[in-house]
Amino acid sequence: MNGDGRAGHLVFLWSPVGYTLQERPGDPPAPGSELEEGERRFVVTKVAPSPLPDDPRPCAYLLPV
Repeated sequence: MNGDGRAGHLVFLWSPVGYTLQERPGDPPAPGSELEEGERRFVVTKVAPSPLPDDPRPCAYLLPV
């Protein structure tokens, strides 16, 4: 946990109706990893800084496989 009480990472997740930003515990998945979310499979395209202002957590960007 960091100094402002936030721990974990964010996930920028694609869906047919747009993207969502979700909070997740632990470390982000590595680029190239495949994940299941519901009945869909995604690949981590990159891990970058959070898109939120003053948020030190990393953010994993996922696209459908």
